Formats: sequence, structure tokens, C-alpha cells
Amino acid sequence: MADDEERAQDEVEPEGVPDAPPRRARPRGWRRMLRSDRALWITALVAVLSLVAGLALGRLVVSPGQAAADAEPPDAGPITVPVEERALSNDVVLRGDAVFADAVAVRVETAELGGPPVVTGQVPSVGTMLDVRSVALEVAGRPLIVLPGELPAYRSLRVGLSGPDVQQLHAALASLGLGVDATATVFDASTANAVRALYEQVGYPLPAPPEGAPETLDAAEAAMADAESAVAQAQAAVQAASSGPSAVERREQDNLVDAASRALQQAQAAPEQDALEVAALQDALDLAVLQRDAALAPRGAGAERQALDQAVAARERARDDLVEAQVAVQPQLPASEVVFLTDLPRRVDEVSVDRGGRVEGDVMSVSGATLEIAATASASDATLLQVGAVATFALPDGTEATATIAEIGGATPTDDPAAAGTDGEGGGASAEPDRVPVSLAPQALPPEAAMRLQGTNVRVSIPVEATAGTVLAVPIAALTAGPGGESRVEVVRDDETELVEVTTGLAAEGYVEVAPAAGLRLEPGDLVVVGR
Repeated sequence: MADDEERAQDEVEPEGVPDAPPRRARPRGWRRMLRSDRALWITALVAVLSLVAGLALGRLVVSPGQAAADAEPPDAGPITVPVEERALSNDVVLRGDAVFADAVAVRVETAELGGPPVVTGQVPSVGTMLDVRSVALEVAGRPLIVLPGELPAYRSLRVGLSGPDVQQLHAALASLGLGVDATATVFDASTANAVRALYEQVGYPLPAPPEGAPETLDAAEAAMADAESAVAQAQAAVQAASSGPSAVERREQDNLVDAASRALQQAQAAPEQDALEVAALQDALDLAVLQRDAALAPRGAGAERQALDQAVAARERARDDLVEAQVAVQPQLPASEVVFLTDLPRRVDEVSVDRGGRVEGDVMSVSGATLEIAATASASDATLLQVGAVATFALPDGTEATATIAEIGGATPTDDPAAAGTDGEGGGASAEPDRVPVSLAPQALPPEAAMRLQGTNVRVSIPVEATAGTVLAVPIAALTAGPGGESRVEVVRDDETELVEVTTGLAAEGYVEVAPAAGLRLEPGDLVVVGR
């Protein structure tokens, strides 16, 4: 009933509209507030309930700190660590660059090239290995042949030249088994034949002779033949002049004398001798004898000998010209076609030219095929190192590798002070004058690992003092001194502690080698006190 009355009060008939449905009247007071802001009242109610629940839970939860404060404090006890079996070592730690040893620049002598020094092929890639007889580069269609040696190629080598560079060439050719004397110092016919064989092995034709050299050789050979003929003719003339008249000439002169003698005898035997005729015939006989003696007398060969001397001198000049012409066409080794390198094989580290480009300055940089770690050590640390000592370092993939000390001191490992290693964990090389270069040779590295390692900076650890295998070791903090200065460790056994006298050895890495005194016991795993 009451509800019906309330709904009746809310419904009001609209004035002036007959038969219209009644409209609901607006609520008043609290009812109006509750109906208009219902969402706000619900939110406030939830907040109040959450506050009450939080306060109730807060009385039930206890923090760890409060629980520890409320709990009874633990009894004080010793801090212990176990005795270990381990190998101890004192290390010198360096940093060094992994580089291929003994880098050198390669140059091409282009002064004697007939054309522009254009690179036409055989350009190596970085990492290429150059060995004896390798073609390092092709310039103007000609090879740059690698041979072993220390002296650079500073002149072209040909027949007749001598010197240390020729001996170096002989040593290189002899090492290839090309049939020359390794100690010879003169470029001769055997050297030329060996050079011919070298170019055959490399796969290139011999260097072309100078322009016009074949024609000069032909002319020199013809002149030599003419000179030989002239000498032969002069020799025949001298021989003819020195041998005297022939038998025919002698017979002719004797016949003339005999005829004059018979005519005189006939005149003298005539019945009526004519004195004038006899006298004339006597004169004729005397003249014939004189002519015979003159004709048969030995002849002088002075003029013929002088002509022979001139012919011989002309022949010597022709021979010299022929030798020079022959040398011009003999196999030779141009300075532009050879590079001498030590410690072959060599690895190409950098290439400065491209195919089609011109040669200007260094064409490439090569280094030894052996990888080394170039580092430096302080002068004090260097005194602890020995050549042959074994070191350890980490490869780029994290695996451990070994190296041996190859050299201490000597040349500075690198020309760039910022690139070499330094002690400890530092980043760059020190330029201090008291630093000592140390070269280490990595051991048994596969080629792939060596290539990855090249150019990296590595941390090298070199043991300078170590135990002979594993030993008993405790932290240095576990040692105490007894009344007589002896070393002791405090061992916990069965919830009680016992002082054990020990003999100490090598100390390293925060640990010290220990051995129990006679009659005392100390074993791996025993707990020793390091603090309380």
C-alpha cells in the first residue's frame, strides 16, 4: 500500500492534456542524491572496505628484519674454507698484438720499362702466400718473380756483370737446382741458361732483347767473317815472302846462266876468234850470274807482316763487337722482373695496386708466414722471463692456446707505440724507454685460427714460478704465526678447532702452498679458519 502511494505521488497528470499518461515526479532529499550519484557512492564504499582489510592484514604480516630483531641472536663462530689441492703459479701478464713477423714493402723498379708501368694481372689477394718462383704481380705484361735473397734488385743482370747481386742470383738459382755455382760472382753463359730455365718454369717468355740487337748481331757476325778472311790472306802473303823463290824460278835462272856460258865457250873455240865478241859474251855471262844470285837471294817480309798485324787488330775489334752483340741477345734478368725476399714463404698483408692501375711506390706489403705475438714488458718483468718459456693466451673463440718466448729485447715489435701490448690489462703500448720488446711464437695453430688471430690484441700469461703439479693450498688469510714465528693454520674438527703447524711454499693467486709438520695431519677438504 505504501509503495503504491509513493508511486502515485511520483506520477502527476499533465495539465491541459486529457487522457495523457501520468508523468513521474522528480525525487527529493537523500533519495535524489542517492539516485543521481550512485557510481560515486559505490566507489567510496569499495575504498573504505579496502582500507579496513589492509589494516587487518598489516597486523598479521611480520617483515624479515623485524623477525630477525625479535629472534635470538646466533652464537658467534669461525669463518672457514676448505683446504684445496691445486697448482699455483706466479705469472707475468702482458698484452701483445698478433701479427705476421717481419713485414716488408715490395717495390717494382720501373726505370728500365719500355712503356708505362701498368698493372696487367696477377694481382694477389690479402693472405696469398708468396714462395720461390711465385709471380707477385704482372706489370706491362711481364712477371715480378719472387726469389730468395736479402739485396734488393737495383740493376738488370746480364752476361759479363759481376758483384754481390750476381752471387745472390746464383745462390737463388742453385737452390732451384738450375745447374749454376752458388758461389760464382760473374754472370756467364751458365747463368744465362739458368735464367732461361727459370722463365720456362714460371711460364713466361724470356725478356725481349733491346731494339735493334738482332740486326746488330747479324752485322757483327758478317764483320767477323770478313776480318777472319783478311787475316788469312795476310798470313799467306807473309808465308810466301818468307819462303824464297820456287824451284821453277831457280831452274829458270840456272838456264839463263848456262846459256850465257855455252855462248862464250863457242866463241872462244872458233878458229877465228873475235876478241870483241868474246868479251861481250863474257860480260853477258857475268850479268846472268848476278841476275841469278839476285833472283835466288832470300826476300824480306816486312811489308807483309805489317799488313798481317793490321788484319789481326781488325779481327779483334770485330770479335769485341760480336761479343757485345751476343750479350745483348742473351737471356738476362731485368730489375723490373724480380723481387728478392728473405724467409720465404711470405704472406701478402696489403695490396696497394689494382689491375689497370699504374705502379707508384710500394705495390704491396708482405710479412713472414709465421704468426708472432709482439708485446712489451717492463724492465723488471723482463728479467724474470726466459727464451723458450711457455705462455698461454686466449683465441678469439675463447679457447686457450700456448706460445713460447722466441726473443726478449731486440727490435721494437711495432713502429706504432699505440699498437703494441702492455703489462696487465692496459690498452696500448708504452713509449717508456725502460720497456723491453718480447716476441712470442704461438704453437700448433691451425691456419684458420691463425687468420682469425691476426691483428688482434691478446692477453698473455707467462708463469715465472710454479709448483710441480698440485699441492695443498689454503688462503693466505688462514695462516697465523706461532710464538716461535712458525706458521700455523686452525683446523675445525668435530666442532672443535686445532692448531696445525705447517711449512709454507709458493704464494700465488691469494693462496699459499702448505705442508703439515711431521706427525700432524692436514688433508684436502679440512676446514681452516680464515676469520670470525
